[in-house]
Amino acid sequence: METRTLHVPGFAIGTAEDRKGLTGVTVILAPEGGAAAGVDVRGCAPGTRETDLLSPEKTVQKIHAVVLSGGSAFGLESDCGVMNFLAEKGIGFPVGDVTVPIVCGAVLFDLSIGDPKVHPDLVMGYEAASRASDTFPVGCYGAGTGASVGKLRGFEHAMKSGAGYAEFSLPSGLFVGAYMAVNACGEIYDKDEILAGALADDDAHFISSHELMMQGFKRQTGTNTSIGCVMTNARLTKAECKAVSGMAHDGYARAIRPVHTTMDGDTVFTMAFGEVEAPVDTVGYLAEEAIRLAILDAVKNAESMGGRPAYKNIIT
Repeated sequence: METRTLHVPGFAIGTAEDRKGLTGVTVILAPEGGAAAGVDVRGCAPGTRETDLLSPEKTVQKIHAVVLSGGSAFGLESDCGVMNFLAEKGIGFPVGDVTVPIVCGAVLFDLSIGDPKVHPDLVMGYEAASRASDTFPVGCYGAGTGASVGKLRGFEHAMKSGAGYAEFSLPSGLFVGAYMAVNACGEIYDKDEILAGALADDDAHFISSHELMMQGFKRQTGTNTSIGCVMTNARLTKAECKAVSGMAHDGYARAIRPVHTTMDGDTVFTMAFGEVEAPVDTVGYLAEEAIRLAILDAVKNAESMGGRPAYKNIIT
């Protein structure tokens, strides 16, 4: 198991998964008191929770967790498990005598791999939240457990993917980190090199989805969506968090081709908690690069599962 360490102050990441059913959930917990947050959703097939309240004009100013989950729309159930965990600790938005945890989430489609009757639920969400710390696994764990890429020709030509993490720090004390669960229709590129994507019938050679799209190829029904979260200790408003999420999507475009299709629901949350003064453009640019590197991290640490090969099987 490959692990990563989170250095963005106050945040914690936890994962839980079913490695037989091939699905899982990742929870990003905000620091004490909650975090300002924003979201940017691309593609036309998202599955999300509590994204409307992230609009700058909405009443709630801070959230307490972001949940990234497999299971397609079924996986949204896991968010309630995270709510239960936080409620037990008295964490949430005060409404009279009641405290309501504000938990935002997004899901990816992984029902084509493993057992489609297994999906993240209340128990799995609670478990992931209870495991949250500054150290967590990458690859085929959490929301990346059932992730795959290169599905333009259908799942039978896909490669296994996973979840990844990358972060940056500056001498000013600024930290920006990004967690990604990579479940894209397209190929994953490191500059001009394909790391993972649609395979030929021999499962050993790539077939360029870019070239197929340029020739008018009609893709198969989508089973996609890459979802992620940016964390920073910069002092940002909700509106600025949304701007950072928008810039972070450029990291998708630099690493995934094609991206943001009509069968993707690509979503990036940004959570900000801290007192470090930093230009929004600086935070956004670091987020973009962290997203790109987290995507590469997810693919490079994936394992062959569900009958589909991974980067380690193709690259020797």
